[in-house]
Amino acid sequence: MAQMKVRKAVFPAAGMGTRFLPATKATPKEMLCLVDKPLIQYGVEEAVAAGCTEIIIVTGRGKTTMEDHFDKSAELEASLEARGKTALLEVARSVSKLAKITYTRQPEALGLGHAVLMAKELVGNEPFCVLLPDDIVDASTPCMKQMVEAFNETQSSILGSEVVEGDAISAYGCLDCTPDAANPRLLAVKDMVEKPKPGTQPSQNAIIGRYILTPRIFEMIETITPGAGGELQLTDAIKALLQHEKVYGFTYEGKRHDAGDKQGFLRATVELALKNDKLGPDFRSWLKQLPL
Repeated sequence: MAQMKVRKAVFPAAGMGTRFLPATKATPKEMLCLVDKPLIQYGVEEAVAAGCTEIIIVTGRGKTTMEDHFDKSAELEASLEARGKTALLEVARSVSKLAKITYTRQPEALGLGHAVLMAKELVGNEPFCVLLPDDIVDASTPCMKQMVEAFNETQSSILGSEVVEGDAISAYGCLDCTPDAANPRLLAVKDMVEKPKPGTQPSQNAIIGRYILTPRIFEMIETITPGAGGELQLTDAIKALLQHEKVYGFTYEGKRHDAGDKQGFLRATVELALKNDKLGPDFRSWLKQLPL
């Protein structure tokens, strides 16, 4: 059998971003600027670095600014060129050249599983990755690239995972898993528990917003029972997938920033700004002067 390759990446981006109100009343959460580019661009760049050539963004009402962002802006480029702003012109052009980007709509917010299902026709019968724009992973080797390399080895669905200490695991989906003998970063998944009560967790291995899934996941999403609010949960579909195929967790190298709420977004902004070659030195000097 020919080896399966990951070429497509799905970005669920139809949520309302209520935790960032009022900023997200008219601006998609995925377009909030983290240092010098919108949240979703970090994920798209990560997927491209992992070898994905097709990006599928699942959108909803009021999300057209994402399409504008990744599109060519003839007026902006002409203005920058006329003023001799060569460096900025290249920055503007590079965004629209990142990858082939297509969009599909999620008419109702009916869960992460439902959002992924909306990409079924565009994905087709091949493995694909899913990246949640809220999770920004700062890593020397992009997180999804690490996971694609693991997928090439296993040819099985892989869930991004990190170790979460203590009772904090109760805020995450948790893996019931055992480390692979040959590769300890790979975790053979036996089951998953969503937000376990303190002391009941099967491990400290949390699921984060990075997935590589085989196309059979669509069949599982279509057959699972909807939960509260009629939502289709991706975790339930992956648990169903376990009855047919192997699924692995993968402990990636890097630091994840949860930019899905205001506190996490602020922390990510500070840490990434400090690491920015152009902004970091002056920003660090300014921070040291603050009366903290």
